[in-house]
Amino acid sequence: MTCVMSRWWCAAVLSATVLTLASVTAPALAQTLQDLKCTGNSGIPWDEQIAGCADAINSAKFSGQNLATIFVNRGISYAAKDDLDRAIADYGEAIRLDPEYVAAFVDRGIAYRAKDDLDRAIADDDQAIRLNPNDAFAYTARGAAYQAKGDLDRAIADFDQAIRLDPTATAAITDRGLAYQAQGDLDRAIADYNEAIRLDPTKPIAYYNRGNAYAAKGDLDHAIADYGQATQLSPTFTLAFNNRGVAYFDKKDYGHAIADYTEAIRLDPTFAVAFNNRGRAYLAKKDYDHAIADYDQAVRLDPDDAAALYWRGKAKQLKGDIAGGNADVGAAEKIDPNIAAGR
Repeated sequence: MTCVMSRWWCAAVLSATVLTLASVTAPALAQTLQDLKCTGNSGIPWDEQIAGCADAINSAKFSGQNLATIFVNRGISYAAKDDLDRAIADYGEAIRLDPEYVAAFVDRGIAYRAKDDLDRAIADDDQAIRLNPNDAFAYTARGAAYQAKGDLDRAIADFDQAIRLDPTATAAITDRGLAYQAQGDLDRAIADYNEAIRLDPTKPIAYYNRGNAYAAKGDLDHAIADYGQATQLSPTFTLAFNNRGVAYFDKKDYGHAIADYTEAIRLDPTFAVAFNNRGRAYLAKKDYDHAIADYDQAVRLDPDDAAALYWRGKAKQLKGDIAGGNADVGAAEKIDPNIAAGR
């Protein structure tokens, strides 16, 4: 996932477009693939599916569209393990076997998008749409690729079309909310998140993104409530804990902020942003030793973190270590000459 630093928090907007789209298979083949452990669905461990699909491919018992489906399912399994090159190769083999396999084009496009190869992603989505102009998910996938390119107007147009084709397409609705949010149209973004939640109240992403939108509006209580719902639905949602900590910090509720940053760090001990944020909360409490310790860790994780160096310097100065503090502030200003602006 991509983290965008803003106001000392990781304000990542999470796309609701899933990484892979399982292919649709005939019932008889579906049962066979279940027996072979090659379904493309998460109910079977991915490693087992990769092995099961390989056995099916090597058996020479399948051909044509059936064999293409097996390659797609193995591609899905590789993609789920972030082995995107192998996933792309399998999707390509499926397309060679069945050049009109819409799901294979969409899945390969999503894998290309995950590799940030956005032009190839869009080309695959274009082909999927040519093959089936009524495939809502293909429009959603292409919209997400345009969104990743920063072409928000095209992204919104694709999400609009996906929603026209399927008014219950929560991924398209959520992703359109992200596009509106990126344009600064927070009310439209929140309206889309509201609709996505109405359609499926079990998905944490919509609550998280709505929390970010409320936070951007300065509505911290609603933001905190949404981050809380996201963490209830997904107790390992690191970003939601971190961002709720930021909302508490903005309310000057430093105790709750520190607790949330601590949980984010427990979930991901390499999360430099959370150490930085917790350092700010300790600094606000005038607990300089804990603040400096957190900034130390943030700098260890990211030596070019100008913010961590700057605030560690301020903490040292306030503690009485003027020379050490000045050294940190100077190092921060070398990385970012404007670091002190607006602090």
